[in-house]
Amino acid sequence: MLKVYLTKINESWIVDKIRSEFYLSNPEITTDKLKNADIVWVIAPWLANKLKPKKFKNKKVLCSVYHLDESQSNKEDIEKFKNFDQYVDMYHTISLKSKIQIEKYTNKPVIQIPLWVNSNDFYPILDKRELRKKYELSNNDYLVGSFQRDSLGSDLLKPKLIKGPDIFLEIVEKLSYKNENLKVILAGKRRDYVIKNLSDLEIDFKYFEMAPTETLNELYNILDIYIVSSRVEGGPQAIVESAITKTPVVSTDVGVASQILSTASLFDSNNPDSYFSAIPDTEFANEKVKKYETPQGFKAFISLLSDLYES
Repeated sequence: MLKVYLTKINESWIVDKIRSEFYLSNPEITTDKLKNADIVWVIAPWLANKLKPKKFKNKKVLCSVYHLDESQSNKEDIEKFKNFDQYVDMYHTISLKSKIQIEKYTNKPVIQIPLWVNSNDFYPILDKRELRKKYELSNNDYLVGSFQRDSLGSDLLKPKLIKGPDIFLEIVEKLSYKNENLKVILAGKRRDYVIKNLSDLEIDFKYFEMAPTETLNELYNILDIYIVSSRVEGGPQAIVESAITKTPVVSTDVGVASQILSTASLFDSNNPDSYFSAIPDTEFANEKVKKYETPQGFKAFISLLSDLYES
């Protein structure tokens, strides 16, 4: 019987959650011992260079790549991809944009499937007034959300520009002129650049560095708007989570945004002012995301793994 081993990352990040959910929901095809696996699923491609190729002998390798940074400043990203490509049998990516990008650098199959979302963890909460009280927020506050990490690991006060924190700050500053009760809700590690600039702009914020899933779901549910301002993305999963919680969300046209959000909900990262013409459509997004809910969201991955095993 097919057995799959998913690589570990141990960073308390979304990839760890993905691994945990897949093992919990699919015990019949997963194994915690790499030696017993027929397929090694490398779910964190940045770990590829730490893996010993000899451990892949007589095993199929599926590698998830969320996006590649093709900028001149990060040629190393492409070189690492090319070096590991020789050990990979098939790639998985979560957006059509990333699929097109990855296919430029490999002749291996690239399968596009968005990551699943657990509807037991993320769901709409109706009584938002009481929820805001819990977090000491007024019903009159205009709450803007951003849950990601967007400072450079090498210098936390510098922005990770592909995540667009500079664009986010420009939009929020302009929003603050129109909404005196504006507050920013932040979550995720490495938010130092955004926090410093919000403080300099004297814009109020609440920061939840490593919010547990229950808290994160509640934070989505108190928002007036979630903003994705990235220049490059694989997902982000925040679009999927916003959609399933019926949180109003607008996004740059990155990753899965155009697959889940209406065209009217997209704006141009090269023109931050275009944000103000974007219109969130929670019902449209919620309907689009339903096919990725668990357990249905696992089916396409199990089919992919079975095809790889039998090939």
